Amino acid sequence: MTQNYKVGQVYKIRRLAKAIDKSFRSKLLSMGLMPGTQFQIVSIAPFGDPIQMRVHDFALSLRKKELALLELELLQP
Repeated sequence: MTQNYKVGQVYKIRRLAKAIDKSFRSKLLSMGLMPGTQFQIVSIAPFGDPIQMRVHDFALSLRKKELALLELELLQP
């Protein structure tokens, strides 16, 4: 499913895809991206990639293909 991200949207991570390799899963978890975590889209690069988000008290950027490995729930459109 292709997600159309917009600045200001708030998401909750429902789960990480089983297809994520172990090292990338570890990297996501170390950055605080785990099930139950909420984040807000802060900015989107001109061509739509990468996407900057606010997680807890810090900013983080991920590519769309990396975000696609997370099952997300839109909390605030």
